[in-house]
Amino acid sequence: MSNTIALEKKYHFQNYNRFPLEISHGKGARVWDSNGKEYLDFLAGIAVNSLGHCHPKIVEEISKQASKLMHVSNFFYTEPQSKLAEKLCLLSGLDRVMFMNSGAEAMEGAIKLARKYSNDKGKTGKIYSMENAFHGRTIATISLGKAVYKKGFEPIPEGFATIPMHNYEKLNSIKNDAIAVVIEPIQGEGGVRLVNGDYLKYLRKFCSENDILLIFDEVQSGIGRTGKMFSFELYDVQPDILCLAKGLGTGFPVGALLAKENVAKSFGHGNHGSTFGGNPLATAVALKTLEVIEEERVLNNAEKMGVYLKNELIAKFKDNKFVKEIRGIGLFCGVELTIPCRNIVEAMFEKGVLTNCTSQNVIRIIPPLIINKNDIDEFINKLIDVFKENNMFEKKV
Repeated sequence: MSNTIALEKKYHFQNYNRFPLEISHGKGARVWDSNGKEYLDFLAGIAVNSLGHCHPKIVEEISKQASKLMHVSNFFYTEPQSKLAEKLCLLSGLDRVMFMNSGAEAMEGAIKLARKYSNDKGKTGKIYSMENAFHGRTIATISLGKAVYKKGFEPIPEGFATIPMHNYEKLNSIKNDAIAVVIEPIQGEGGVRLVNGDYLKYLRKFCSENDILLIFDEVQSGIGRTGKMFSFELYDVQPDILCLAKGLGTGFPVGALLAKENVAKSFGHGNHGSTFGGNPLATAVALKTLEVIEEERVLNNAEKMGVYLKNELIAKFKDNKFVKEIRGIGLFCGVELTIPCRNIVEAMFEKGVLTNCTSQNVIRIIPPLIINKNDIDEFINKLIDVFKENNMFEKKV
């Protein structure tokens, strides 16, 4: 056991089920442990490292900005924050943005904004989310998520409820009780489940007709993950409120809450804030991330490599008796098994590949958006090897 791991086990809260791996450094889609072993990273920090590890332009931007200014309070203006605000609004078509430090913070801001907007109009009601959702681990955001994340943290705050996704009857039944509906266009922790485009369009119409805010949680699916800058572009449906984080800073902590003008104006002076949210270092890195995505045609690569990845998975595993379904879009794929997948993920780890198991039986595949065919081939071949070694490479009867 390394000293790093020993110190963690002695002093850190034991709330993470970690792999016995001390990562030393990374480059592109690869990381190395403290002993020099190389790993192919198909987890990307849980869809965070959009440009991979240590992209030279990002490293340069961090050094450049850190040598000038890392933090001042939001009592003052800074150029990186204003430029990033402009960039995100122009890209998304939304009107205003407030910066946070994480996806959970962005969702907390969305909850407060939805309530303030509704209270301003003399309206009360619940914020509804979809069953199987995940919107963060704060006490408010777990109120929007799966029951497993609520256990032990009762009493859960009031004013939240869930409905089954794609159920039009249940959706219509909440029109007099809802102030907002929040949805992930692709459920990540929920098992890489895509929302049906027709349902999303109906949801937009339903919310507009009933003066209900539509909130999109794109913390995991945004910033190029699907081959589009925002996954709502796939469906030509725009939300009233949009939450971003993860890939926005390609590894640097930053989140964003965006909204239409008529909604954003409900936040006046002092209604919401964040000490570190939007600090010049975070916003400079996020701005450079968006610029690199555009300059290096990263969206095009994510779309093409996503098609290649999914096609290869289908070609190799669609007839496998242990594979229930292969789904996803862009570089956001899930392989649902008929059995728990933790052992598969652990076996991939032993072969030098980092991946993830979500919803107990779904292998979540979320590599950096700069991934190439050789990396995908290596991943597929090692996954085949693991299936064979576990007597799982059998065809359906």
